Amino acid sequence: MEQYKAHHSFVRRVVRNLRIHYKRALWRFVIQSSRAVKRGLDIVLSLAAIVLLLPVYALTAIAIYVDAPGPVIFTQLRAGRFGKPFTMFKFRSMVVKAESEKAALLDQNESSAGVIFKMKRDPRITRVGRFIRKFSIDELPQLFNVLRGDMSLVGPRPPTLSEVAQYSLSDRKRLYVAPGITCIWQVSGRSEIDFAGQVKLDVAYIQSQSLWTDLRILLKTIPAVLLGKGAY
Repeated sequence: MEQYKAHHSFVRRVVRNLRIHYKRALWRFVIQSSRAVKRGLDIVLSLAAIVLLLPVYALTAIAIYVDAPGPVIFTQLRAGRFGKPFTMFKFRSMVVKAESEKAALLDQNESSAGVIFKMKRDPRITRVGRFIRKFSIDELPQLFNVLRGDMSLVGPRPPTLSEVAQYSLSDRKRLYVAPGITCIWQVSGRSEIDFAGQVKLDVAYIQSQSLWTDLRILLKTIPAVLLGKGAY
């Protein structure tokens, strides 16, 4: 009888361990498959968008140069997934020496948290820059970042390296996934949402991330951009 009980207990442990390993393997497969599908959609949709928006790229580049001669594209190091730095592309919406002039404006930062810098009437923004920011046209070059794999179409917005240096451990949860061109808080209020609210929404997105969530955010991005609400 004792031998039977010992054998039965051993079999139960083996079966339990097999179930655990099976569930872990299944979960890894689901995660990897989801990432592969997301990456595939990123490539297809961003490539299609680039082709369709070529006239917009050309007109924007000309307008920027005529309004404020200088480089049309602004590049900056941003933090990607797990904080890995990458070069992010944007249409230049400010004067050429905007970064060097930022120090003189820090005391006018309108962000309550102090981690990010925001000014509704930033004097460094050009006339064309104000327009392309209002309708997020300045972000269109980031479609090339998506093609390169630096970013995704949907995900938390990529922070600057100086912002990440001020992150708390809780804030760093935003870095668990690839950054995106659009995100949940951009379709919920954009710049009107404070930093704490942005982090809360980003973490909620990461925890409930799915293909359908991404598609909903992409669809909601269109009216949010066209209305230009909360952008500056």
